[in-house]
Amino acid sequence: MAVKVLVVDDSGFFRRRVSEILSADPSIQVVGTATNGKEAIDQAIALKPDVITMDYEMPMMDGITAVRHIMQRCPTPVLMFSSLTHEGARVTLDALDAGAVDFLPKNFEDISRNPEKVKQLLCEKVHSISRSNRRSLFSAPAPAPAPVAAPTSSSFSRPASAPVARPAVPPVRTSAPAAAQSPAPKRKAYKLVAIGTSTGGPVALQRVLTQLPANFPAPIVLIQHMPAAFTKAFAERLDKLCRISVKEAEDGDILRPGLALLAPGGKQMMVDARGAIKILPGDERLNYKPCVDITFGSAAKSYGDKVLAVVLTGMGADGREGARLLKQGGSAIWAQDEASCVIYGMPMAIVKADLADAVYSLDDIGKHLVEACL
Repeated sequence: MAVKVLVVDDSGFFRRRVSEILSADPSIQVVGTATNGKEAIDQAIALKPDVITMDYEMPMMDGITAVRHIMQRCPTPVLMFSSLTHEGARVTLDALDAGAVDFLPKNFEDISRNPEKVKQLLCEKVHSISRSNRRSLFSAPAPAPAPVAAPTSSSFSRPASAPVARPAVPPVRTSAPAAAQSPAPKRKAYKLVAIGTSTGGPVALQRVLTQLPANFPAPIVLIQHMPAAFTKAFAERLDKLCRISVKEAEDGDILRPGLALLAPGGKQMMVDARGAIKILPGDERLNYKPCVDITFGSAAKSYGDKVLAVVLTGMGADGREGARLLKQGGSAIWAQDEASCVIYGMPMAIVKADLADAVYSLDDIGKHLVEACL
């Protein structure tokens, strides 16, 4: 059965081009188009598409507002189009918080210059998010704790003189009923917590990290499949919401307790036995930049059995081979359960390879990290 898609964009050119690209795939059917957020809501209710592609800037109602209404009235996987700028990253992260599943850069030059590549990527994204876990869309996103000073619309950066705002109570969101869970973990003196994720990861990481106290004793590294223009804005966003500190990793950064370092988009991140971060150019031979396998593998070499690795929601199997190396060295591997995943791909690869020491729902992972490490 063909995947039914609703295309939403105020640009006639972009609506037509996206519709043409998708319609060229015999397993995709464009069932309608909309020119603004209000029309998108009406069409989503009437047409019941499997996937919606959504622009942000539109008249009458913007894309983020439309996503919020759609998730309340007829939860549907949404693929956002965004610009590769800091502001575009900020808007995209807001859209993911509102309930969008994934995003693609909106680049007219790429459509003209690399039509086949654009077609392949867009169709792959549509197919993948059509298989996303709709139950995970029914829950409203966690409310963001209010910072001391409201961020400006153009940046998430915090003035140097402003105090660091840390929420007193971590936000909690009820997820879909989970399958049988693993028992609570036993405490161990881990030297590193490494978390890898992809589709659905920005919201998942927020929900995990906001549960950690400021005195969390282990250093943390985060590997999220994300473009280069997005990771700095994402790290800044997490830093505002969490009681631990979060920053985009730089070459030479040193691991320390209570600090999470996010792998920069378009590059690879490794850790060494001295606790130093190495940032390497993205290898064109690798599908993912950053790649979970690369970081997990370096952690296995540097820290032996003292790593706690967590694999969250995402497409594909990135992280499986790195987890295998960690497991061989005696480290612990956790996987997110299927019921709470947006895309049960990466965690499923861990479970099917018999590498998972524990399987937990998303809302339990942060709590169990505290139990395991404090």
